Amino acid sequence: MKQIDYEFRSDFNERYSLVSRRILRMLSEDSRSSISGISRSLGLSRQSVVERVQKMEKELGIGYTLELNEDALGFLDPHLILVRFSSRPDYKYIKEIFSGSYVPQLVASLRGGREMIIYANAVSRQEYVHWDKSMQILLADYGVSWQASEVAHRQLGFFPLRNELLERLNLPIKYKEMIKILNTNSRASFQELSRQLGMHFNTVAYNFKKLEGMNYIRRFTTVMKPPENVWFMSTFGKYVISRSFEEDAAMSRKAFQADDENSLVSRYILVSQLVGSFDFFSIGAFDNLDQAYRNGVRYYKKCMANEKPKVTYGAIEEVLVGNLPIRSLDTRKVYNTIKWTPTR
Repeated sequence: MKQIDYEFRSDFNERYSLVSRRILRMLSEDSRSSISGISRSLGLSRQSVVERVQKMEKELGIGYTLELNEDALGFLDPHLILVRFSSRPDYKYIKEIFSGSYVPQLVASLRGGREMIIYANAVSRQEYVHWDKSMQILLADYGVSWQASEVAHRQLGFFPLRNELLERLNLPIKYKEMIKILNTNSRASFQELSRQLGMHFNTVAYNFKKLEGMNYIRRFTTVMKPPENVWFMSTFGKYVISRSFEEDAAMSRKAFQADDENSLVSRYILVSQLVGSFDFFSIGAFDNLDQAYRNGVRYYKKCMANEKPKVTYGAIEEVLVGNLPIRSLDTRKVYNTIKWTPTR
């Protein structure tokens, strides 16, 4: 197997102490972890944990949300779209039209201002197709090129879903409303849920337990605003599968699974296999653009050289709709190492 050198140490991880990063990791893996439980696990006083959490909430813009099982919820049309414009669009207008629809879950412009990525999902194929065509018509004046791919398999990460989409869930209202509240604040106490839902505390506890068993929620987790001096590189890949594909893919997985221990931000926050205009998508966090190209884009090209990859990449400049799923997880533990072995 070919050997390719790569480095994974990130300068931005040094901004917070190891203890603070461990607290963030615990909250990212289960945002409903109690302060008392975290303090016992780390041998800290409860007050010390509270102060560290409050500091990170303020400085990193930490929010508490849900990693949801879109298949189980019935959202079966996930698509990633790369949009290119012949002229820079009015992003105020872009934000307005996309915010007004429940279909786009993430819309972000790329550095340079003439490219944009979208993650979209809908309650039916018909509604997705209608939205897809409508958006292309609305953007036609900017000379739009619209390359859509279906998300076939998420190997790492998730896309935070907007409550506008969750509102369309075909679920009993007691569960739908609880999911929406937890999607906004997954640390909401039973007392807070009881107040917002207008339910008795015991009824809330019972329904919460039932909801946990329904396979709709994969994880109670966190998101944060993009930290300063961290570049988030988006990469789309198109390749021709060769006989050595599985070996090459195994090499590329080393990059996606390797990370600084107890990182402030996971090196790769998204890795997905696609079907359509592109075959692959990732978002990685890097200290600078040179590192993003050298250890991200170029590494992927070398790993997949036998597949003759065509790679389109760009740094995310502004999130217009939704949230980037920036968090800290044990990537080796959560990465799905599915083998893509052809059937005979």
